[in-house]
Amino acid sequence: MKIVVLAGGTSTERDVSLITGTMIYKALKSNGHQVVLLDVYMGYEGEENQINGGASSPAFHNIFQIDKDWAANISSIKENNPDINQIKALRKGNTKSFFGNGIIDICSMADIVFLALHGENGEDGKIQAAFDLMGIKYTGTDYTSSAIAMDKAISKEIFSVYQIPTPRGIHVKKDEAYEWNLYPCVVKVCNGGSSVGVSIANTVSEMETALKNVFAYGNEVIIEQYIKGREFSIGVIDGKALPIIEIAPLIGFYDYKNKYQAGSAVETCPAQLSDDITVQMQNIAEDVFTALRLKTYARMDFILNEANEIFCLEANTLPGMTPTSLLPQEAKAIGMDFNALCEKIIEISLKKYI
Repeated sequence: MKIVVLAGGTSTERDVSLITGTMIYKALKSNGHQVVLLDVYMGYEGEENQINGGASSPAFHNIFQIDKDWAANISSIKENNPDINQIKALRKGNTKSFFGNGIIDICSMADIVFLALHGENGEDGKIQAAFDLMGIKYTGTDYTSSAIAMDKAISKEIFSVYQIPTPRGIHVKKDEAYEWNLYPCVVKVCNGGSSVGVSIANTVSEMETALKNVFAYGNEVIIEQYIKGREFSIGVIDGKALPIIEIAPLIGFYDYKNKYQAGSAVETCPAQLSDDITVQMQNIAEDVFTALRLKTYARMDFILNEANEIFCLEANTLPGMTPTSLLPQEAKAIGMDFNALCEKIIEISLKKYI
């Protein structure tokens, strides 16, 4: 198959996306596919001498035959999320369109686009909607469910309707009055990911500081009760839950650094839980998949408190596929290696178009 792996972009999870894309690209290439790894925002400037004998304009129609390592210049994930303004300053040509040069043309020629994007303008349904209009096939869920799952306020409202246990919380817009008196609490951007900007506040003063910091990442935030307990994640593929993985950060909570710096957390899969709790948590993950109208695959995050009460925190529609990511570890627990997982995601994604 001709496959474009689309990564990068302009979200705070850009670095994570590039590593996810690199892993997927290498796996699909080793599986025998014709694969191109592209940065959705930076685009492709063309390699005329390699693909059309030195003509002056890029010949995208031969891009899948180029013999090169498309991931050669991608480095590891840094401790802090990237400065997006610096990234945008590197962009050549048209800066008004989100899609970089050649992206739409090249994606249109692929049998499918493997979305390795995370966060805003990637996981929120915008690209999915654009591709639907252009007849471009892509992996993962559709634009509607992507948008719903990305918005934590909407997700929590749906959780309430479907009686899915989730921490108490409120939705607050920038410069809007609010009432909250439950401490400690968690403050996070409404449409963020990878725990970027997430803070735990123990007092009113800490809350004010947390809000000031988190509003740098978006104009809408969620304030919710802090649940002390063990952290878990469950991948769901084609509606069926994978084994549960437990995440135990060595220091602090499961923030951006602990998620992507090797050795920052102890991850156990399958998690050491009773059979009853295991089945209950997996059933809730599948219920979330259904309630949010998700398709193909996703990953749900949970907290189990000291009273063995389960709380679903959120759903991730394009889970990370980095060396430390959770979904590949869960798939491995049932005998599915990384390459097979990538193939499975493509296989299920194509069902959307039958």
